[in-house]
Formats: sequence, C-alpha cells, structure tokens
Amino acid sequence: MSVNAELRAFYERRQEQLPTEVSEVMQRATRELAASGQADRALAAGARAPSFTLPSATGRSVDLAALLADGPVVLTFYRGAWCPYCNIALRSLQQHHAAIAARGARLVAVSPQIPDESLSQAEKNGLDFEVLSDLGCDTARRYGLAFDLPEDLAAVYARVGIDLDRSQAGHPRTLPIPATYVIDRAGTIRWAFVDADYTARAEPADVLAVLDGLDGPDGRG
Repeated sequence: MSVNAELRAFYERRQEQLPTEVSEVMQRATRELAASGQADRALAAGARAPSFTLPSATGRSVDLAALLADGPVVLTFYRGAWCPYCNIALRSLQQHHAAIAARGARLVAVSPQIPDESLSQAEKNGLDFEVLSDLGCDTARRYGLAFDLPEDLAAVYARVGIDLDRSQAGHPRTLPIPATYVIDRAGTIRWAFVDADYTARAEPADVLAVLDGLDGPDGRG
C-alpha cells in the first residue's frame, strides 16, 4: 500500500470518530491554508537549499552542509509526534531508509518540537535517521513552509489534549506545511513535495526515483 493510500484510509476512519464541529474546524483551516497559496510559494526544484544547523533528538548538532559533503540529502518537514499522519509518513520513510541510504543519500526529518519529543518519537517508531528540532520554525520559514494556526484550530488542538506550548517550547501556533525535498550535493533542490493538506505526503517511491535520476556518483547533476 502506498503511504497516501494508508493516510487516506486513516483519514476516513478518523472522520467517523471526530465530533462534527472539530472536523469542520480542521477542514476549514486546511482549505484556508490551501487558498492562501503559501504551498505554491514555498521553495521548489531549482532553488538553493537554505543551510541550517539544528539539534538532533540526542542533542547533537546536525549541519546541512556537513550532510551534503557525504552525498544527497532527503529532507522532510513534519508537524510533530502528536500528528498521526506524520507518524504514518515517518514510518513509511523508515521502511525505505535502507533503500535511500543504498543510493548514497541521508534522510533527515525536521519538526518544531523539542528534542525530548523527537527522541520519544524516534524510539516509538524505530527511526534510524536523524530527527531534528526546529524550534520556532526558523528553518521551515526559510523554506517558505512556516505558518500560524488559526485561533479556532489551536483551541481545538488544546481541547483534545495536544499541548503545543509545551512540545514546541512556547511557540504553540507555528507549524510547518509538511514537505519533502531532495537536495543534491551542490545544495540545489532537485525535487520538492509541498502540500497544504497535511493528510497528503511524499511517496517514498517517488523520492527513490529522484535519487536514481541524479547524475553522477556524487549526486551533483
């Protein structure tokens, strides 16, 4: 099953469980974000990938330039451990991690949650790749992905027990649009998946196809 088929099946089950008023707030926020056009303005293929140095789940600093020195990078932005759609997507990437590594690429996931939350998520989902903390979404903002939740949706999340103020160290309303980038060793974005609908994610098979299409042994093109 593709990751988006799994996500769609989960979404349909979820809609049967959520109160109507909660579902309506979530769906309206997604429509408004899509209508804003922000996803279309985010960095796309051909752009230079902004550099970053972020803490890993274990507190180690991870630098994009250092990663690129070893080969291409698959960079995925996600919302956090509290998001079931993100967990499904990350588990799917984990299932393809060996295939990504076999192509000489590094897989890195970035969210606005604190390192302790990232560590718990990595352990729970058995993730073998780096999970980094982008507090305040500063890095996501440079990729054009950061946005603020509308107040009614933030209130819904709080009502159902999602404590973003704690997990995001005082930045409770700022999230990234989920996105996945393939960056070659020269630091150029060669492929991008950005969708304002958080229930849709990049297919790992597409990521592998892009990596296979990078010219040269160092992925420079």
